[in-house]
Amino acid sequence: MEWLSFLLHIDKYLGLLVQNYNEWVYFILFAIIFIETGVVIMPFLPGDSLIFIVGTFSAAGYFNLLLMWVILVTAAIAGDSLNYLFGSYFGKRIARMPFVKKEYMEKTESFYDKYGAKTIIIARFVPIVRTFAPFIAGIGKMNYRTFLIYNIVGGLIWVSLFLFGGYYLGTIPFVENNLTLVTIGIILLSLVPPFIEIVRVKRKA
Repeated sequence: MEWLSFLLHIDKYLGLLVQNYNEWVYFILFAIIFIETGVVIMPFLPGDSLIFIVGTFSAAGYFNLLLMWVILVTAAIAGDSLNYLFGSYFGKRIARMPFVKKEYMEKTESFYDKYGAKTIIIARFVPIVRTFAPFIAGIGKMNYRTFLIYNIVGGLIWVSLFLFGGYYLGTIPFVENNLTLVTIGIILLSLVPPFIEIVRVKRKA
């Protein structure tokens, strides 16, 4: 499973990208975050962990931190907006396609039932739900102005938290020397919210 290897060794792959593509890495990272948030069939791409690792690389001088922040925030907001448009115009047809898992749709719908429009912000921190939330907002015809406000706020908070967290924590020797372990930790932590929600729903049932 190459994508799993990529998730668990983002630091190594990112290092190779920097070596081989130089300034083009900014565009590549934009594309990854844009696709992860904007294409409903690509929820397995890295999000939280990638942004955190980019922050550590920025601390080491590989990237311009402010420029990277602008690029990733733009990618996150634009991705959600595209996903909303997909849901709004093609949602029901796409939802019937076999590669769109119904359990992901149902999981995201339960988030909307519980949190309403705030789901757009909260979902930023929940893998898979992050990708499906704007899509379902489009299907449900959420007012676009309301969606855009929550989208911008969520994108700013999400990127800022992980990028600046990586930037400042990346200078700590333990983090610097154990990026793979830190990446695994971030992935595991990101799975905690959906796990808690699954347990809560089963207990309620």
